Amino acid sequence: MTRLGPAAQGEREPVPLHQPVLVAEVLEQLTSRLDGTIVDATVGAGGHAEAILTASSRVTVLGLDRDPEAVEVACRRLARFGERAQVRQANFRELATTLRAEGVTEVAAILFDLGTSGMQLKNPRRGFSFMAEGPLDMRMGPDAHGTAETLLNWLSEEELARIIGEYGEERYARRIARRIVAGRGLGGLSTTKDLARIIADCVPPPSRGREQLHPATRTFQAIRIAVNDELIALEEALPQALAALRVTGRLAVISFHSLEDRRVKQFFAREARDCLCPPTIPVCRCGHKKQLTPLTRKPLVPGAPEIMANPQARSAKLRVAERV
Repeated sequence: MTRLGPAAQGEREPVPLHQPVLVAEVLEQLTSRLDGTIVDATVGAGGHAEAILTASSRVTVLGLDRDPEAVEVACRRLARFGERAQVRQANFRELATTLRAEGVTEVAAILFDLGTSGMQLKNPRRGFSFMAEGPLDMRMGPDAHGTAETLLNWLSEEELARIIGEYGEERYARRIARRIVAGRGLGGLSTTKDLARIIADCVPPPSRGREQLHPATRTFQAIRIAVNDELIALEEALPQALAALRVTGRLAVISFHSLEDRRVKQFFAREARDCLCPPTIPVCRCGHKKQLTPLTRKPLVPGAPEIMANPQARSAKLRVAERV
């Protein structure tokens, strides 16, 4: 764990900061009626946390992130708020354990901002982007079980095709997996550019012309999700977040991928029901009680001005629910 302290407050060389998305919407949903502790479960460079702390003197923020570089940046950025801001290195799938260690029994709100940050994407040595040469790493934190290179060089063709097809929703998943397996046998798969070239060769030119995305976008996304076990981590974290909320506490999730958004939507819908039994059972046997009221019937999305200023915001979706 990393705490804010004198060492974190010293000036260092500037670090490119991630530009947070949907800040106004997050502030409206989380700080308008709340005081107490707000957990930023993916604090990143501290953008959302800084906005929350600035907007309301009634809240304190506990920021979590699995990436030690992000924790260091957030510590420096939030140091001016003193004890109102605490930052810890932790994976949000360990939310309950982290809160117990901090002595936090209930929170007013929890925010998840899923996906990668601008800091990670712009750092070639992290291996998240195909736009620059770098190692095939893609780990969001040291708790990941292996790198992208390990995954690409050891998984079977069938499993690679499943990951690329399911997590990346890539129509040429089988072709790409086949070429990856062939390429690794020749020792030519160790950098982001190696992988991007293999993928580009698998996408027919007519398809490239119709696509607004780079041919490698979906596959890089899929491999990143698999390396960091992102979807399973989200499924594990959401019930912990719900359990930590006080009554009227709010849970907000910003997603950038349909698979993430679908899981959040389904979780909110399930926890908004009194019974989860199949309709064929005449009397409830599960005993489940409604715990959430969704506040966003449709997800909140960035407006045109924000997308123009920050193109990475274009796929962001914010869903919010309140504990009952």
